[in-house]
Amino acid sequence: MARLTIRTAALACAPLLLLASCANVASMSGAGVIEANTICTNRTGEQGGYFYTFWKSSGDACMGLGDAGHYTSTYRLGPGENLVLGKGWRVGSPARTVTYQARVFEAGTNSYLTLYGWSVDPLVEYYVVDDWGSNFTPPGSGAKPLGTVESDGGTYRIYHTTRVRQPSIRGTATFAQFWSVRTNRRLHGEVATITFSNHVEGWRRAGMELGTMDYQVMATEGFGSTGNSDITVWEQPSTAPDSAAPRLD
Repeated sequence: MARLTIRTAALACAPLLLLASCANVASMSGAGVIEANTICTNRTGEQGGYFYTFWKSSGDACMGLGDAGHYTSTYRLGPGENLVLGKGWRVGSPARTVTYQARVFEAGTNSYLTLYGWSVDPLVEYYVVDDWGSNFTPPGSGAKPLGTVESDGGTYRIYHTTRVRQPSIRGTATFAQFWSVRTNRRLHGEVATITFSNHVEGWRRAGMELGTMDYQVMATEGFGSTGNSDITVWEQPSTAPDSAAPRLD
């Protein structure tokens, strides 16, 4: 659980940091392709009609901002180094149906592909995890499942964890974490859907209530791992952007 504690505390700092971007970054050895509009320092903003967030504690990592909901990432993190990035919406919704395509998600030993966000009043950090790395299944072996959610062709286990006096979108605070973790990883390349309302209802049945929604993104998270991703996210019933159409190359 020590590894989880370090990772989650660092992640919660992400929305608090707003720094300048860097462009035209040299590629890293073994990394995936990065878009021309590249950021490698901590930042949040809007691009292509979507909210984005990029945060790392340290290490080598960059995010490429593509058209609409498309982004790429590449990272090489040492022990204790943490990364979270993604695209989505500045204001989340408990009723949102999120569709995405993970053309690439190379998770290494410890990364997540997750719908991720926050609520306030009460302060909650939440995850709907569709894929993860080879050495660590979230939220860790010490967490006990509280039930399951059947959604979008899969089964998700529900967990509740608590962070005590840790960084959050409201400064240092004690807050809950809500988790839905898929029992079988999603296949890469397919267009996938997360019906978030199903998870909200499953959490509610377990006594876990979200508050007023803050941001909501389809995130790549890494901890002490090497990886890369190529993700496009959009919202049903909107028509998928061309960049999200399944690509066979």
